[in-house]
Amino acid sequence: MSETGDSKPLEAPKAAEATSKPPTASVFSMFGGKKSDAPKKEPEEKEGAESKSEKKADANDEDESPESPDVHFEPIVHLEKVDVKTMEEDEEVLYKVRAKLFRFDAEAKEWKERGTGDVKFLKSKTSGKVRLLMRRDKTLKVCANHIVAPEYVLKPNVGSDRSWVYACTVDVSDGEPEAFTFAIRFGSKENADKFKEEFEKAQEMNKKA
Repeated sequence: MSETGDSKPLEAPKAAEATSKPPTASVFSMFGGKKSDAPKKEPEEKEGAESKSEKKADANDEDESPESPDVHFEPIVHLEKVDVKTMEEDEEVLYKVRAKLFRFDAEAKEWKERGTGDVKFLKSKTSGKVRLLMRRDKTLKVCANHIVAPEYVLKPNVGSDRSWVYACTVDVSDGEPEAFTFAIRFGSKENADKFKEEFEKAQEMNKKA
């Protein structure tokens, strides 16, 4: 028996509805399933841990690396220790003061500086004689070396109360005996007066020696 023309033909199900969707997490939870976890990044974290451990191991290797041993080389030529003698070993220092020494150049008719340093009165332990010795600073070269003879006379230098002038007949500072006229200047009047006092004491000792 035929149906009326009002009835509509059944539509075919849509393709979207026909296609089955993957079950969601809520569906699994309805049936007691566990919610899926997010994908873990274990490989990256593992690689990071390995790189850190490698760096730490490198650092430990550097810290624990053996120190280079002290290398000692024997000298080809062995130098023996030489005792330098100043010829003052057998003398007693009676007095020492810093001064500047000049000598008078007769040809040029002017004073020339001999050096600055310590001037000393040295008494021989064997003969008892007293000599005056002066060495230049730094080089220690001798610039005055003579016996304080009783006939030497210290005279005040013109225009200065801290220097003396005297004629020395025999000075051996350059090796050969020479006659010089010396002028010696000090840092203060007190030092100049003390030098004169010690100079005259040395002359008295040499009279008795």
